[in-house]
Amino acid sequence: QVQLVESGGGLVQAGGSLRLSCAASGRTFTTYAMGWFRQAPGKEREFVAAITWNGGRAYHADSVKGRFTISKDNAKNTVYLQMDSLKPEDTAVYYCAASTSLPYNSRRMEDFGSWGQGTQVTVSS
Repeated sequence: QVQLVESGGGLVQAGGSLRLSCAASGRTFTTYAMGWFRQAPGKEREFVAAITWNGGRAYHADSVKGRFTISKDNAKNTVYLQMDSLKPEDTAVYYCAASTSLPYNSRRMEDFGSWGQGTQVTVSS
């Protein structure tokens, strides 16, 4: 099992930036890919971005493409989500997730077996 701890959430004005971090510990050698999801009040959890641990192939949801960037630091077992040009509709709890065998370009929650506790991001207008 992999343990994930997110940090970096907070309150920001529209147009601003935040960087989320997710530190992984435990059986990190089993990790094939990591991702970010988010859940706004009253809505289902949705895919934001994912990145493979070796090779660093990244992909993003259309709603954040060009504004958010996922990256990783293998030496620190940490994945990041740089969020720029934030909009009020980006307000949500952001969750980090890890997968041991992610199908190509999967955006499904079911393909990620380990989850963090979430960090709140609030964007004011």
